[in-house]
Amino acid sequence: MSALPVYRWRLAPDGYATRRQLRAAGLRPGGQGVAAQLERPRRRRGPLVAYLYRIDLAKPVRPMTAGRRAALAKANAARRICPQCGTDAGYVIPTSLGTCVPCNSPSTTARSA
Repeated sequence: MSALPVYRWRLAPDGYATRRQLRAAGLRPGGQGVAAQLERPRRRRGPLVAYLYRIDLAKPVRPMTAGRRAALAKANAARRICPQCGTDAGYVIPTSLGTCVPCNSPSTTARSA
């Protein structure tokens, strides 16, 4: 049994917000724990659950610094490089494939050539 207050969908009191709602307002949970739970009933499965945080305890989002922006750009660039052929694929390589599309299915490129 949960010690958190549980509210039905769209019936949460003022002063609570989900992570997305906090982010849209320029806030973050800031280390606070989950304050309440929101449940949306479904017919054949368990309810959808959203966790709520208190707005008065939320902190402002940390600003993006030049170092963080450079690290993010480097990480995104690494996601575009194929580990097999080493070329820039021009798109983010799907983790389900692990390689770029031509390396993953060489038979399709041989047929088209």
